[in-house]
Amino acid sequence: MLLDGQHTGRFRWDQLYKTEKAHLGTLIEINVQREFGFDDGISMDYSIAGTDVDCKYSQTLGGWMVPPEALGHLLLVVWASDDESRWSAGLVRALPARLNSGGNRDAKKTLNAAGRSAVRWLFHRAPLQENMLLRLSEADIKSIFSHKSGQRRVDDLFVRAQGRRVSRTVVATVAMQEDYMKRVRYNGGSRSRLQPRGIVILGHYSSHGRIAELLGLPVPCSGESVSARLAAARPHHGEAPRIEMDGQEWVLARPDDPEEAVPKLPEI
Repeated sequence: MLLDGQHTGRFRWDQLYKTEKAHLGTLIEINVQREFGFDDGISMDYSIAGTDVDCKYSQTLGGWMVPPEALGHLLLVVWASDDESRWSAGLVRALPARLNSGGNRDAKKTLNAAGRSAVRWLFHRAPLQENMLLRLSEADIKSIFSHKSGQRRVDDLFVRAQGRRVSRTVVATVAMQEDYMKRVRYNGGSRSRLQPRGIVILGHYSSHGRIAELLGLPVPCSGESVSARLAAARPHHGEAPRIEMDGQEWVLARPDDPEEAVPKLPEI
């Protein structure tokens, strides 16, 4: 929500303004309440099972800032890292013995070692959907965003990000258009534009999932795409995993395999 990649092309934390960064904790508090339907607390953020709970987010695991008014209350502590693709959420009561003695100018204190050990983890370092653009090289990123056309940026994305799950958010960030998923599909999108080069783009179809499994590729989840270049199976491919399309066997292309057009994928 803060990066708003569809309209800004931003995908990294350091691309945000200082005021935007300061707003992240509030956005998380708001959206957690929306998702779970928690009532407003009396003096804290939420009322959960009749108990006041304050929500605290930190980009550093264990770095939550506890204000004086939260002393004695339960905290829902949340952490997430785009770089690590991990997130955590747990509960801990803000007791004096669990807080460091020093504080900032607002008298907020952090959890000490005892406090961090007392966190009852609901989810600890759980997988977070990967921000795939952070995994590409600077050269790849520079090339992708060098194109003036949103369609060409999406084409280049799928050429350079083969074998990786590409989320709708990533496509929106690269396309920077309202109809961004149209840039992936057949009928003028990357699926048809890259077809002559042997590149297929698998989506969240059952048939595409089976193709991904047979070729040893990541299986796309809802809203995800996975691209790969294929080559017609030849003797030098040996026992490489293969699929059959239009009466021809296809394998994952090797770097020295020539580009050749592939059949259109079924969309079922």
